[in-house]
Amino acid sequence: MIYRLLLLMLVSVPAVLAHGADIETDLAAVQTEWAITQYEIGDDQKDKAFENLVSHARQVVKKYPGHAEPLVWQGIVLSTYAGHKGGLGALGLAKEARQAFEASLKLDDTALGGSAHTSLGTLYSKVPGWPLGFGDDDKAEAHLRAGLNMNPEGIDANYFFAEFLKDQGQPKRALVYYQKAYQAPARPDRPLADRGRRHEIEARLEELGYSGPLTGQLQ
Repeated sequence: MIYRLLLLMLVSVPAVLAHGADIETDLAAVQTEWAITQYEIGDDQKDKAFENLVSHARQVVKKYPGHAEPLVWQGIVLSTYAGHKGGLGALGLAKEARQAFEASLKLDDTALGGSAHTSLGTLYSKVPGWPLGFGDDDKAEAHLRAGLNMNPEGIDANYFFAEFLKDQGQPKRALVYYQKAYQAPARPDRPLADRGRRHEIEARLEELGYSGPLTGQLQ
């Protein structure tokens, strides 16, 4: 109960950057707040939590101009919020996320293991196509493959490529990448995100009727 209360307190007040904190510390704070918002906060409080998180991510981008990593995380935050909101009302968030990813790619397309490619590819895959949105399956696949090439063992790169294949009606190919994502090495600095992603993978495998063994390295 105390842990839950602390989580709610963290995302219910405006995020303030610690004076003198370096970029790694500030990015770690955004990562942690994202994982809590995505996986621990109830739906009735997610909107407020995401609003605070968006503000926090924008502060970090402003604090570190010319750095690709804050822009990647700004895009991740915005695109995740768009996915939570859904519908046409989320399109503005999705467009802003695309701008952040594109800006980061111009600075350093390898930042955070190619995460901008993976996230932008997912955005192109999930957003409706013309005339409602900017979704594009060809661009989605190109970016997702680029992200996978840069981080072939990563949990997110494999998970989101699997999601794309599933959505494209290729469940057998998707299973290969879901299983690889499940078996990805743990990220010691992101245990909550890893645990949440792994639960999502388990749900997808069950959805696709997979009944084989799971021997993931994540705890």
